[in-house]
Amino acid sequence: MTYLLDANVFIQAKNLHYGLDFCPAFWQWLLDNHAAGRVFSIDKVADEIAAGGDELTDWMRDHGNGLFVKTGAAVAAKFGAVSTWATQQQYEPAAINTFLQVADYYLIAHALADGHVVVTHEVPANSVKRIKIPNACIGLNLRFMTPYEMLRRERARFVLGGAQA
Repeated sequence: MTYLLDANVFIQAKNLHYGLDFCPAFWQWLLDNHAAGRVFSIDKVADEIAAGGDELTDWMRDHGNGLFVKTGAAVAAKFGAVSTWATQQQYEPAAINTFLQVADYYLIAHALADGHVVVTHEVPANSVKRIKIPNACIGLNLRFMTPYEMLRRERARFVLGGAQA
C-alpha cells in the first residue's frame, strides 16, 4: 500500500502532535517510508508548505528530495475525471472553481493515476461551499484515511531511548 499525504498532515504534525523539535521520530518515519516506496506527497503540497516560510519549509528543503512527486502526463490524464466528478455534484460554482485551483485537485488526480491511498485530516462533509478531499475520494472510489490510521496500519513505533518493545 502506498500513501499520498495532504498538506495538512505535515502542517498539523509540525504545529501539534509531532513537532520537529520534540518528535523527530515521526519525521524520520516519513523519510524512511518514502525511501521504502510507501509514502509520498506532491509538488503542489510542497508549494503550500513552502508558502509557510517556517521550520517545516526548511525540513522540506533539507529532507524532502523525491518525497514530493511532480505532476506528469499520467496524472494530467486524470484531471478530466476529477473535474467531471466535481462539476456533476451539487457544489456551488465558487467551491468547484476553488477546488480546481488548489493542491487537493492535484492530490486526487495523483491518487487516481497511481493507486495511492490519500492521507488527510479532513473528514467528509455535506457542505456545498467546499469540496473536501474525503468527499472526492468517496465519489471517485479512492481509499482515504487519517494519518493516525496510516501509522497504526504500518505499525509505526516512536520509542524513547531506542528501546524496542
